[in-house]
Amino acid sequence: MSLRINDTAPNFDAETTHGPVNFHDWIGDGYAILFSHPKDFTPVCTTELGYMAGLEDEFAKRNAKIIGISVDPIDDHHKWKADIKTATGNEVDYPLIGDPELKVAKLYDMLPADAGDSSQGRTPADNATVRSVFVVGPDKKIKLTLTYPMTTGRNFDEILRAIDSIQLTANHQVATPAQWKQGEDVIITPAVSDEDAEKRFGGFERVLPYLRKTKQPG
Repeated sequence: MSLRINDTAPNFDAETTHGPVNFHDWIGDGYAILFSHPKDFTPVCTTELGYMAGLEDEFAKRNAKIIGISVDPIDDHHKWKADIKTATGNEVDYPLIGDPELKVAKLYDMLPADAGDSSQGRTPADNATVRSVFVVGPDKKIKLTLTYPMTTGRNFDEILRAIDSIQLTANHQVATPAQWKQGEDVIITPAVSDEDAEKRFGGFERVLPYLRKTKQPG
């Protein structure tokens, strides 16, 4: 099953380093970032989990929670957390899902159905496609997906930036241009008439017949 933006994020029950969770219940009424890893004790992923731990407060400010997943058992996750702290200085306090039977990886189309049913004996290269980020909204819909190769560390500052845009555009009829950052001008969507734009945004700049920019609302 291929997952796309606006699809309902598949629900699942899993064991984590924080105990059992039901994914949809765990999300609650906020946003969730599910980010996956091909194997514990791998160098790039070690830096990524540590960096995300350092950003946990930033995600919390946006009513967003972090949950990681690796296709290895929970016991390995607990041991890995010590290495992550040594390498990055950050303590991993968010939950890490254990997926030793590859169920969640398959559910999210990160591994094919015929990948087997055990992480035992699998190498990081066998799980190379388990390198995705899913941003899920309070409505349990997928808002964003990213997949990186194993050799390229992910830019989680970009995930924060994207969440800022997703939340802003969910509350106002605007879009954000390339390289947009919090506080910069935004684009008025075509659904808003010029007259309504004047009332709602207090004016705008017409760059092209179909491109109108205004100050960030809110």
